[in-house]
Amino acid sequence: MKIPIYQIDAFASVVFTGNPAAVCPLERWLPDATMQSIAAENNLAETAFFVPRRPAGALPVGGVEYALRWFTPEAEIDLCGHATLASGHVVFSVLEPSRESVTFHSRSGPLMVRRDGEMLALDFPSRPPTRCDAPAGLVEALGVTPVELWSSRDLMVLLGSEHAVRGLAPSFDRIRALKVFGVIVTAPGREVDFVSRFFAPSMGVPEDPVTGSAHCTLIPYWAKRLGKTRLTARQVSVRGGELYCEDRGERVTIAGRAVQYLEGMIEV
Repeated sequence: MKIPIYQIDAFASVVFTGNPAAVCPLERWLPDATMQSIAAENNLAETAFFVPRRPAGALPVGGVEYALRWFTPEAEIDLCGHATLASGHVVFSVLEPSRESVTFHSRSGPLMVRRDGEMLALDFPSRPPTRCDAPAGLVEALGVTPVELWSSRDLMVLLGSEHAVRGLAPSFDRIRALKVFGVIVTAPGREVDFVSRFFAPSMGVPEDPVTGSAHCTLIPYWAKRLGKTRLTARQVSVRGGELYCEDRGERVTIAGRAVQYLEGMIEV
């Protein structure tokens, strides 16, 4: 069997930056074990698979629907921003170039991607955090003492400065031992509203270059803290990426650019 594969750098204006995701459009679902094996073979933070979905109701003008799933090298996950952006890029640039929007149905509900000038904009659920206590071993895992701790799907650690976030050299083994999905580390930005890094070694992703799903928590936090709904963000990993965000109450908008790096075929 031959399966098309595209590798897209998401939240990037040029290749070799942003977060690379593999995207595999399918006519029908493969066995879960096969999709997990493909994701492990790709060894990227996420591999996205999607299949056409029969519409269940009215669609936006120019819309099309797919069912979408995401796999890290070790597990299927419930939400992924950069691989959804990458999937939208494949729909708009390869499969349905006349479309203005696409709705992906996922474990986190319907997720729309729409054209927004030169960017693509994600419509994602908001996941506001709540204050929490530090789990045992957190300070040793990060090598710093948090200013504040918050929790949603991920543990969110507030530090005092962008310099502190950039200089972080955590122990991935100790983060894995915390038994959390991921750890977001964030601080006010010097040139943007906020910066962040994201670590998920328990999912096979020691450090994710740019993490759209983490911004479902970061956006409502920083919108409330800064008293504004439109925000600019930068994930300050080695590859780095820029995100343009909006807090819309129960939903958030996360926009960025995407570029294709690779097109090919998988043989399984």
